[in-house]
Amino acid sequence: MPDAGQQIKRAQIESRRLIKGYVQVYTGNGKGKSTAALGLALRAMGYGLKTYIGQFMKGQHYGELEASKILFPYITIEQYGRDTFIHVQNLPPEEDLRLSRDGLNKACKAMLSGEYDVIILDEIITAHYFRLVSLPDIMHIIADKPEQVELVLTGRYAPLELMAAADLVSEIAEVKHYYQQGISARRGIEH
Repeated sequence: MPDAGQQIKRAQIESRRLIKGYVQVYTGNGKGKSTAALGLALRAMGYGLKTYIGQFMKGQHYGELEASKILFPYITIEQYGRDTFIHVQNLPPEEDLRLSRDGLNKACKAMLSGEYDVIILDEIITAHYFRLVSLPDIMHIIADKPEQVELVLTGRYAPLELMAAADLVSEIAEVKHYYQQGISARRGIEH
């Protein structure tokens, strides 16, 4: 049986739950969509909220994976991709389709579990662009979102229907980028 201190702590955490969650979309060709979503997860953690991040099309090692080990149980990250980049093809490879389907199922399960306050589907919009996730599947996630869960979708090329269904849409535009000067992704900054 929990002691009085544990009961008070549990009551404080439960009182921090969101009353109403919204749907946010971070899209555009600029750098910073995933970074903005990670910042939201960190901010939520500051109020005792728990975030689940499902990273589509990502299997590479990123710094946030190490950070999530420290920040667990407030931030949980799972990756649904191979350790390679996906290139535009007529049909995506079956392995990429399987990983995306499995990821979609895991993300839906996390969203409906009642364990998380914020669900971030990182690069799901780009996964749609590469035909790894269908727009009806994304719209189904939005329709099934529990009232008190905040849902964040990131990635380039957001379709108009998705932007119309969202409560907040931020388009991150590239004005200037050092990649154009031949600077590769840097550890701790871009990955």
